[in-house]
Amino acid sequence: MEKTKGLNANQIKVIAIIAMTVDHLTWAFFPGTQAIWYVYLLHIIGRLTAPIMWFFIAEGCHYTRSMGKYILRLFLFAVVSHFAYDFAFGIPFVPLSTGIFNQTSVMWSLAWAVVLVFICSKDEIPKWAKIISIIAICLISFPSDWSCIAAMCPFFLYMHRDKFKLQAINIVIWTFMYAAVFFIFLDKLYGILQMFTCLSIPVLANYNGQRGRWKGMKWFFYLYYPAHLIVIGIIRITLHGNISIIF
Repeated sequence: MEKTKGLNANQIKVIAIIAMTVDHLTWAFFPGTQAIWYVYLLHIIGRLTAPIMWFFIAEGCHYTRSMGKYILRLFLFAVVSHFAYDFAFGIPFVPLSTGIFNQTSVMWSLAWAVVLVFICSKDEIPKWAKIISIIAICLISFPSDWSCIAAMCPFFLYMHRDKFKLQAINIVIWTFMYAAVFFIFLDKLYGILQMFTCLSIPVLANYNGQRGRWKGMKWFFYLYYPAHLIVIGIIRITLHGNISIIF
């Protein structure tokens, strides 16, 4: 996928970080899905983030020198992010205590996505075991932000690496499934809004296959993600008290 022009990984990740921050600040200042046009516009900006994260999890699976260390790092990150995420949005730290949706951060699903890639890349593992693994990972990642979609889509993006048209189709299909669940069970307008994740496709289409000069972006994101969520939590409590501001 290397090109002489376009956006490198660091630049695209900056776009994701900005979009994520805008989205989370919107939840803090406008709890729930308030039917105001500019609130929806801000959430639309935030839809850029998830597919970019999925895409670079797939890229990470390709470039990592040690899948074991990559998986361990992501699970440690998921544990830290769990407490930061729940604090940010006013969710009890004990999973499933308020339902099955949005009980922990998307990092939980992303870590399991890498586990799935690892399992399915092993020829010695029988097909039936891989199928059981897919079902089990979907179930265990379901309660997180973006649910099991954030486990399955990165897996398919990895399987279709260097075939961007197929990757774009993967993003559309898996986003539609998530949007449909939101539309049916949670909030119809917000379900429709989820489809704006497709705006990330033109951004990812400009990926030039290069990391960028700054090697510290990976560690910056690992620090920034929980740190900014803690700030969101402080804003939430300051403005609204200890209430939940998300579904």
